[in-house]
Amino acid sequence: MVTQSIHKLTKRSIDSFVYAGGTDVRWDETIPGFGVRIYPSGKKAFILRYRAQGRKRLLTLGRFGADLTLEQARDRAKAHRVDVRDGKDPLEERKKHSQGKNFKELCDKYIQDHAKPHKKTWKTDESRLNRHIPASWNSRLVASINRDDVSALHARVGVNAPYEANRTLDLLRVIFEKAQSWYFMDKGTENPATGIKKFREYKRKRFVTQEELPALAKAIDKEQSIYVRSAMWLYLLTGLRKNELLRVKRSDIDNSRQMLRLPDTKSGEEQEVTLSASAMAIINAIPAEEKNHYLFPGRIKGKHIVNIDKAWRRVRKAAEVEDLQLHDLRRSVGSWLTQTGVDLNVIKSALRHSNIATTLIYARLGDDPAREAMEAHGENIMMASGKANLSLADDG
Repeated sequence: MVTQSIHKLTKRSIDSFVYAGGTDVRWDETIPGFGVRIYPSGKKAFILRYRAQGRKRLLTLGRFGADLTLEQARDRAKAHRVDVRDGKDPLEERKKHSQGKNFKELCDKYIQDHAKPHKKTWKTDESRLNRHIPASWNSRLVASINRDDVSALHARVGVNAPYEANRTLDLLRVIFEKAQSWYFMDKGTENPATGIKKFREYKRKRFVTQEELPALAKAIDKEQSIYVRSAMWLYLLTGLRKNELLRVKRSDIDNSRQMLRLPDTKSGEEQEVTLSASAMAIINAIPAEEKNHYLFPGRIKGKHIVNIDKAWRRVRKAAEVEDLQLHDLRRSVGSWLTQTGVDLNVIKSALRHSNIATTLIYARLGDDPAREAMEAHGENIMMASGKANLSLADDG
């Protein structure tokens, strides 16, 4: 389906355009082949249609507002039409120019144009590139990086971190796919991140044992920041994912129902989490920061804590559990619930696992098995750690 019409393009008219389905283009009545394409997302881009060497061509000039004003786009379209009359092909010129760009430029474009707009975990991608990509790659032409280069990088990272090596390989495969669509390399060129055998991965079964918990509790309580201490305890008590917890706002907490609303989850759906009395005690003891809506305010005004990795490394070293990952605390909740005989379906409900059809089913029942399970879990955690009478605010 193609939606096309001719208009007297103005900033006001472009602002008013709404996607009408299919390939939606509004052509300009004054410059032949110049128009605005409207995408299902609502974004709009200036385009130029022309014919060069007998071939029909369509060139994207830039995004409306984000890249170009209407006046700038008109000037660019006029200049390209002059080039076409002189026998040039602007699209081919762009391809040649792009293929001369280096890998650093490709990575920057990937983060800005793909990861940030489409991935909640774009910072993970950015960090992975910064940590693992050799500095020598940055100035190299994209087309010069081959499978041997990528295989050597995968092997080097995998010496100490096989899981991380595999994730880096996955990321590079996507980036090189984008390189072709963005003309950093010829379409049809073999992706250098494919055909490389990954390291074998084993599903982690690590969780906090009852013998380990007292030392872990003591190490947590030595952390100076009440925000850090509280976050670690809440990981143990709720089974929340790392970023889910750090992004919690005070308005997400329903004190009367002892529930936590998660508007932005891994599944993409809003969910609720049952909070035990122990978890509520910790939450209510966390001091609020003026003009910051987050439960865990960060160093940047109005923002939340980004991560507590450095503090976690201190804690696990002090507790002598250096193989324990922060995400293992979520797994520990399920393990402890299992050990106390809680039904597996109830555990899946409490932890909001994706293979449960209705994650909130128990929250809607008067007799709430999920709440009973989490309450018992909270009591077990506090008793085993020697903190039956909880008071995090006074711990140093």
